[in-house]
Amino acid sequence: MSTASRSRAPEFPAGLEWFNVKDPVSLSEQVGRIVLIDFGTFSSVHCQHVQQDIKALGRRFRNKLVIISVHSPKFTAEKKRSHVLKTINKLHIEHPVVHDPDMKLWNMYGNRYWPTQVLIDPEGYILGAMTGDGKRSQLELIIQYQANRISDSGEARKKPLPLQRVREAPSVLRFPGRLIASSNRFYTADSGHNRILVLSANGQLVRQYGSDAPGFIDGNGSSAAFDNPQGMVLVDDFLYVADTGNHAIRRIHVRSNDVVTIAGTGSPGTAASVDESDTPLTVSMSSPTDVVFRNGKLYIAMSGSHQIWRLSLISNSIEVFSGSGYEDLQDGPPGSAAFSQPTGLALVKNKLYSVDAGSSAVREIDIETGIVSSVIGEGLFEFGDSDGAGSAARFQYPLDIVADPGNEMLWVSDTYNNKIKRIGLATRFVSSVSCDRRLDEPAGLAFLEDTLYIANTNAHEVLSLNPNNGRAEVLNVTEELVEI
Repeated sequence: MSTASRSRAPEFPAGLEWFNVKDPVSLSEQVGRIVLIDFGTFSSVHCQHVQQDIKALGRRFRNKLVIISVHSPKFTAEKKRSHVLKTINKLHIEHPVVHDPDMKLWNMYGNRYWPTQVLIDPEGYILGAMTGDGKRSQLELIIQYQANRISDSGEARKKPLPLQRVREAPSVLRFPGRLIASSNRFYTADSGHNRILVLSANGQLVRQYGSDAPGFIDGNGSSAAFDNPQGMVLVDDFLYVADTGNHAIRRIHVRSNDVVTIAGTGSPGTAASVDESDTPLTVSMSSPTDVVFRNGKLYIAMSGSHQIWRLSLISNSIEVFSGSGYEDLQDGPPGSAAFSQPTGLALVKNKLYSVDAGSSAVREIDIETGIVSSVIGEGLFEFGDSDGAGSAARFQYPLDIVADPGNEMLWVSDTYNNKIKRIGLATRFVSSVSCDRRLDEPAGLAFLEDTLYIANTNAHEVLSLNPNNGRAEVLNVTEELVEI
């Protein structure tokens, strides 16, 4: 291709906020290296998958490749500087990030879809763009070809960009995700530390599964490894865990402390169906985020493929339970219904309830037929912060839902609104729950008797809330292991 027919990459406009670097990055100063610009909104599960891919590319090509993420937000909450900084740390992003809340860069490059990856050659010209996730192999081939050109030209390697991270302060918990309560114990997904903690009612550490380092290792107790574990369900002596970052379901024997993988390969899948020849251990999952149990079966919120899957613990078989795999808010039979990042599940009698983070919706699925109907939610871009009944109510990126059958209520962590809300099962009326402590993107909820426990994720803490008077206290979680 001649220079005359190629487009030079436009420079980053002044005035944008940069993260992980001391000074804004100039594309003109990157001539001689390949540049990968990743456009995405960090709330999108597909954009999160791309982050995993480009980290691997960055390790492989080192000084020859410059990676820059452009955060082009979908949700109102994502426009805040504090949110971007927290999410960078939550996703362990170490390359430069530029915040584009007004979509200036997005429009300059003519993007239409999240995520989009733009490649720029060593001369500063745009090679092309790819949309969606799962493109690591294609990107790798193009980058390798361009890297060989750099080697052939004999150009000296440049020093890496000077990075400057703003890290979280040390804390016992790190971005806790989900939690469940059983008798006098809590099971907490200490997601930022890649581990599951068993805590006493007053916060003392009873047991730990996994360690700080992410990994995909079966083993005993802390010798096992997880990657961003999230939703859990306790069935007799077994704790089942949605190991989101490993795209797998893990099982913990709470008496022997053995951790084993029962579904997933450790690599993300892209298919929205399960082949007849697939077994739970050969099928590729895509960011499972929650699990519930009923009649010998696990129901799995498969966030990455926008579906609900079902794993039979009796026959050791796995199938898609509901959802076409197309990202949308569409009610109807299981084969044509559509979800958008289902992230939390709750069971009430013969109904399965899901929160869809991508559409800020609450869905109801008939457990016998798989037929889907919407309780709250109007579409992929309809979100807000409103109480009321049915179509009048709005959420913003809810992540978890818990049932309170005795009071005929559903409780929802309205994550990007920094609120907890409840829904009357009979009235479908949504109301905000009073809380006298500031919530910072709460993710997980669990009831123990009349107390609601909240994973106050970005504050690195677990709260106990009295729903009747709105008083909240921080659970004093300690690292010292005790036997109870």
